[in-house]
Amino acid sequence: MYEKYWGLAEKPFENTPNPRFMYYSKKHEEALMRLLYAIKEEKGATMLTGEYGSGKTALSRIVIDELIKDKIYEAALITHPQLTPVEFIQEIIYQLKNEHAVGSKPQLLHIMHDIIYKNHTEGKKTVILIDEAQIIKSRGTFEEIRLFLNFQLNDKFLITLILIGQPELLPKIRSIPQLQQRLGVKYHLTGLNNSETAEYIRHRLSVAGAKTEIFTEEAIRTIYEYSKGLPRNINNICDMSLLIGFGQEAKIIDKGLVERVATDLSMERSFYAENV
Repeated sequence: MYEKYWGLAEKPFENTPNPRFMYYSKKHEEALMRLLYAIKEEKGATMLTGEYGSGKTALSRIVIDELIKDKIYEAALITHPQLTPVEFIQEIIYQLKNEHAVGSKPQLLHIMHDIIYKNHTEGKKTVILIDEAQIIKSRGTFEEIRLFLNFQLNDKFLITLILIGQPELLPKIRSIPQLQQRLGVKYHLTGLNNSETAEYIRHRLSVAGAKTEIFTEEAIRTIYEYSKGLPRNINNICDMSLLIGFGQEAKIIDKGLVERVATDLSMERSFYAENV
């Protein structure tokens, strides 16, 4: 709607995990490095946590894209993990084998083991990535997830398990020491700082085809203060600012316009001392 007005080829601030728009801050680079390290070195289990809108899902899709490119990986991506233990196993089997499985839990585990072991004998590595893991309510499901790590040989795990979730996941994992102790790689993703927020905004505008500056430096600083450096919040403010600016025939997005948009979005301003 506003793209042509601002000289853009496409909308730059959609809240979808499009790898083309991914901005790699040092935090995101480290998170991705740890996830890929856990997979490639067959570390068994890893966990990525972070605030809502910090970029975890985007990273998970980038990991899946990387695995798809490499033919030695077979991956199951669970995006709605609020399942019973049996349903969980059935969903993994379906994603790995592309067929529905029925039976008792022991029967399903045998089917799952056969798939994973067959992958191993064919030189393939199995990855199970669980997004939004904090919404898992059943302790039994977490226990089942822990038992997946028993699929192993004497010298290596037969699967790599990746848990991704919001901070509420942390106490749930701590309540199951047997699972927490088996997480060999962990990382907590935090929001961007002020300079990273500016780079993030300019990066996404550039990918969308921007040739000139659209946001003033004061506007970007204000976006940082309201968004707390969380990419999803940044996207929401920037998208609405471009829309309102278009409607007002503004020449540039300034601080006042951003403040109005953030207030409309019911965001609270936080003043950070950090300026790096």
